[in-house]
Amino acid sequence: MSDAPPAADGLKRNVGLFGVVSLGLGTAVGVSIFSILAPAAAVAGPAMLVSMLIAIIPMIVFALIYSFMGAAAPATGASFEWPRRFVHPFAGFIISWMRIAGSTAALIVLTMVLVSYMSAVIALPSKLVMFGIFAAVFLINLAGVSFVARSQAIMLVILLATCAVFVFGGAGHVEPENFIPFADKGLIGIFAAIPLLISLFLGIESATEVGGEVRNPRRNIPLGIAISVALTAAVYLSVAVIALGVLGGDALAASSAPLLDAARISLGNNGQWLILICAFVAIGSSINATFVIMTRFLYAMSRAGMLPGFLAKTNAARGVPQNAVYLAFGLCCLGLFMPQNLVFLFLAVNIPTILKYAATCLSAIGLCRREPELREAASFSLPAGMVYALAGFGIFLGAAIILLGISADWRPYLLLGGWALLGIVYYFLNLRVRNTRKGN
Repeated sequence: MSDAPPAADGLKRNVGLFGVVSLGLGTAVGVSIFSILAPAAAVAGPAMLVSMLIAIIPMIVFALIYSFMGAAAPATGASFEWPRRFVHPFAGFIISWMRIAGSTAALIVLTMVLVSYMSAVIALPSKLVMFGIFAAVFLINLAGVSFVARSQAIMLVILLATCAVFVFGGAGHVEPENFIPFADKGLIGIFAAIPLLISLFLGIESATEVGGEVRNPRRNIPLGIAISVALTAAVYLSVAVIALGVLGGDALAASSAPLLDAARISLGNNGQWLILICAFVAIGSSINATFVIMTRFLYAMSRAGMLPGFLAKTNAARGVPQNAVYLAFGLCCLGLFMPQNLVFLFLAVNIPTILKYAATCLSAIGLCRREPELREAASFSLPAGMVYALAGFGIFLGAAIILLGISADWRPYLLLGGWALLGIVYYFLNLRVRNTRKGN
């Protein structure tokens, strides 16, 4: 794949349709399924299944917008490039600035849960193992995006196979009484669980972030997102039903490793090894994909002059933004000192991600108004009126999800507010420096 045609500024078009699906599904089906079911069950009881179905709705809306934007204006670092180009440069900056904190938190929570599952079988030094995982992902990403995509594809096949064994092996151990009473936490519990369960589907659109490195992006991006949404929903719903049916709502809520506990009951001692393999592959895949995406929006911000220029340097042989890879690794190491509380970390991840989705919806409106020819030429084209309706609905849903999360933990909002303020100060100081240089 080394002879793939070059993309913009030294990047290579090495990612095909299966790579698009692997990046999307690999990012979405990761840490959440192994960790979020317990707190969701504590909040909503068995009715968390209803919360999960509701959580799919905004992701379908966002997936349609991302499919449209990926077909109309594919770009590496899309979550930065689209708001910058179709809304305002500051919009692109602040969304990606917030994602620096969100992506760092995501990588911490991913590795933390992976190590906790591994530690259920053998005692491990948590921080040291987390550092080792980051080092391995760092080396993989230095090898190039084609190598990343191939590793994602291998992990995806293993992930789907192990999930299938868990579901079919556990089906005979489901107890109907474990679903009764179904909605004992009421409507408040159902709605309170939605901001947590939305994390199950975050990342489905991941391939848009390497849009400049996708072969035939106008076809492969929307098709890959559609396949990713369908597979992700099927995997999550089936796994959640089995875990709830085997353990029951109270036991699921109290478990620190719910899938591991369910597998031990339904599959015996071999079940724990199945789940450990599944956890290692799924979470490892998510770590890998999240790291890739982080490096691409750092690269895109640098190219636009909103971060130091050295981050836009690419390795000529491998076609990767190597300095952005180094910075992402450094941020991961710093993230090891963050609070290791799951609800805190999930909200720290989800808030910047939902803001990104809302900004992409606003970008879709801007694209239709500013460059309508792009909409008309897109392989996955939607009528302008439908784009406006979907984007407006997506912005509303994003705001509602963010507000709902305050009831779970207000501290991440305070932390992210401080980070946003720091970013605003940096942006305008940087803008002032650039204008001074132009004046001279």
